[in-house]
Amino acid sequence: MFKGKKVAIIGGGKMGSIIARGLTTHKIIPANNIIITDIDTDRLKFLSSSLKLKVSRDNEKAVKCADIIILAVKPQNMAATLKEISTAVNKSKVIISIAAGITTGFIEKSLKKGVRIVRVMPNTPALAGEGAAAVTAGSNAKASDVKLTCAIFNAVGISVEVKEKLMDVVTGLSGSGPAYFFLIIEALIEAGFKNGLSRALAKKLAVQTMLGAARLCLGSDKEPAQLREMVTSPNGTTAAGLQVMEGKNVRDIIIATVEAATKRSKELAKGR
Repeated sequence: MFKGKKVAIIGGGKMGSIIARGLTTHKIIPANNIIITDIDTDRLKFLSSSLKLKVSRDNEKAVKCADIIILAVKPQNMAATLKEISTAVNKSKVIISIAAGITTGFIEKSLKKGVRIVRVMPNTPALAGEGAAAVTAGSNAKASDVKLTCAIFNAVGISVEVKEKLMDVVTGLSGSGPAYFFLIIEALIEAGFKNGLSRALAKKLAVQTMLGAARLCLGSDKEPAQLREMVTSPNGTTAAGLQVMEGKNVRDIIIATVEAATKRSKELAKGR
């Protein structure tokens, strides 16, 4: 699938560098077949020394030499970037965009007719190789383009294919989701500290507990509700804690949180 393929990553920020590292670490594409661009010279020096990649400030030149182009620029910079690379893009290349709120239709209108676009919504746990990415195909993308894209993001976690109309929900759930869990960890640490634990110990216990619960959920054929019941003895400590959560409508708060993020994603997309 990737033999002989050359990749250009346009945007050497956090996600761009994570993808590059995943591709090289998992030996999907050799470092000498990847070029990464950025406007920040110091950033390029860092990427060159740390990842041993080719680097450039010239987006158009990088795209001309690549078979796979990963657009990892900020959403507000996408229009200018597309204009810059438009003459270098053709139907032979696969364009993968990870810019939140930028539709495949927007990209298709900005480039040559028939261009193959795949849109991805990744998340930051890809930093730890535990990302969750949703993938959707543009109108001209082939099944093989989607398969190729999934293979790239599986290198830094998991990927799932969804219809584009669901990408805003994905953004609200898994795209923004890490922040929700970080907030819960913050609260657990604060609770432990308030009741006598050191912050360091409370953090260690809270983080491992969340990690363990997630892994148990992933590896079990039981539903989350069933796993919760396994931990909850009648009139026990867990039941006492859960009673407070239910009384404070934590479940409704989390649902409303995802809905608010989803709504905002839709608003941002309409503004483009």
